[in-house]
Amino acid sequence: MNDHAESEEDREEKGSGTIPSSPASDSRAPAKPLDRLVPQPARAASALVVAAALVVVIAGLRSAGPIIVPFLLSTFIAIIATPALNWLERSKLPRWLAMVAVIGAIIVAGAMLMGIVGSAIADFGRDLPQYKERIAEQSAALGAWLEARGISSSLISLADIFKPELAIELTADLFNGLGGLLTNALLIFLTVIFILFEASVFSVKFRSIDKGEGRTLERFTAFSQNVKRYLVIKTATSLLTGAALWLWLSLLGVDYPVLWGLLAFLLNYVPNIGSIIAAVPALLLCLIQLGPGTTLAALAGYLIVNIAVGSVLEPRLLGKGLGLSPLVVFLSLVFWGWVLGPVGMFLSVPLTMMIKIALDSRPDTHWIAVLLGSEEDAVQQEQEQAPLEKARAEKGEGRAPSGKAID
Repeated sequence: MNDHAESEEDREEKGSGTIPSSPASDSRAPAKPLDRLVPQPARAASALVVAAALVVVIAGLRSAGPIIVPFLLSTFIAIIATPALNWLERSKLPRWLAMVAVIGAIIVAGAMLMGIVGSAIADFGRDLPQYKERIAEQSAALGAWLEARGISSSLISLADIFKPELAIELTADLFNGLGGLLTNALLIFLTVIFILFEASVFSVKFRSIDKGEGRTLERFTAFSQNVKRYLVIKTATSLLTGAALWLWLSLLGVDYPVLWGLLAFLLNYVPNIGSIIAAVPALLLCLIQLGPGTTLAALAGYLIVNIAVGSVLEPRLLGKGLGLSPLVVFLSLVFWGWVLGPVGMFLSVPLTMMIKIALDSRPDTHWIAVLLGSEEDAVQQEQEQAPLEKARAEKGEGRAPSGKAID
């Protein structure tokens, strides 16, 4: 019976005029379900490992903040100083002399900053109790005025919750923290010197790592140029903002105009909310000292300077932008401030740009870089990919079909 069945099958195959295709030769054979399911647990496990490693790295960064913060400051100070060093070398100045000039300028700028901060901390700390008393007196007078006009007690309690003296105290704490950071000035200064000395040999080292391919050097150059451009422009606009506000507050007669100009310079590095934070303590002090009329004039000065510099001049100098979406800029401000403290807020944009460039350099993490990027970057990448996708589609349509039947 079996032989008879086999002969019947042979006769049917011969009569059909087609060659039976083996599973190995049939490209249209569906993949086994097991082949599709096996990679999924592996992907989930690798995602869990990456998430756990990320948590460990973040915890390590936060605990090692006292060591990492001076190193980061040194790195970005060296990035800012590199254009001046390169310009002096292009001016036919010997490298050692250009290095001495740049280091001397860094020493002078650091000494001036330490002097201004030290003087501001001493004077402001001495007068802080007096300002707190005046704030308490004016708050009590405001409460009595509200009660005399029948304002509900809930509004008065709300005014008690918002205590203006907290802004003054936070300003003092900020400058105390900055003064503590300047105690590491020697470590920061020495690190900057060594980075500047090593800057000229970085390209040689990266070419050696790449074995002539130049990919690592290209990535480092892209990161360095983007961060350098951002920091140089941001430093120039911050100096302009601080100088303009110092001059305006001096003309109005507000106490400590140098302090408020320095605060505006420093907090201008903090994206989105830095300028607002810098204005609050100065306006409160102006209200206590000179009254509401002068405070409105000071507020107008802050608005004019920040709109002219932050919304008009700075975007033109930066061109297309930072390559980061506004949401990512704000979240990076919160994240790096939580991890590294106030210095992390100042350096949140350069640090996030560095992470974005690193993610963009790998195909498996490129999609994360696209999510971090701005809308302009996404549109540009879509336009660049359109011709490639079209070429692939045309190539697929011109491919000859396989598995034809034999006549």
